[in-house]
Amino acid sequence: MLIIGIAGGTGCGKTTVVNQILNELPEGEVGIISQDSYYMDTSHLSYDQRVKINFDHPRSIDFELLEEHLRELKAGNTIDQPVYSFVKHNRTGDTIHTHPRKVMIVEGILILTHPELRKMFDIKIFVHADSDERLIRRLKRDITERGRDIDEVLSRYQTTLKPMHQQFIEPMKEYADIIIPNNKYNTVAVNIVKTIINEKLN
Repeated sequence: MLIIGIAGGTGCGKTTVVNQILNELPEGEVGIISQDSYYMDTSHLSYDQRVKINFDHPRSIDFELLEEHLRELKAGNTIDQPVYSFVKHNRTGDTIHTHPRKVMIVEGILILTHPELRKMFDIKIFVHADSDERLIRRLKRDITERGRDIDEVLSRYQTTLKPMHQQFIEPMKEYADIIIPNNKYNTVAVNIVKTIINEKLN
């Protein structure tokens, strides 16, 4: 099994890169695990307490469960990925039955911050995007998909997102094997990744 970690700041376009890779590969041979599914279970907290959690700090991620699940997949076993709700700021109680694949892509903003998890990745990719671009994308997504208002998003960006990005996410570039600039000229980097994956699949 080839395990690929794809990181980068919020709104950097990780999903676009994942889709570009997926589009070129045989269906059914690639599985995806999202870091967002592994936010800590916060059922013991009230909604008002959950809203105050810093979800951009590595502490907010259940890395132990994510590691355990990757090990299970690598051993050929199926796992049940948690399902997370950004509206309730908590796991829903549902799970996604996930089968092992030849290639597993793990994507999320903080996945390269955890040393044990980093060791499990055969390829580490960092998607880079301009900070203004990322803010605009985050604004659009949080307002349309997650029911936030513009003041809440901007306030969170200034107090949490930006400082956490500078402290934890940007420095992770040094661990990346490939840095992909997220613009329309990134085809070469994506093609390199596809070539590596295809060699592994064949």
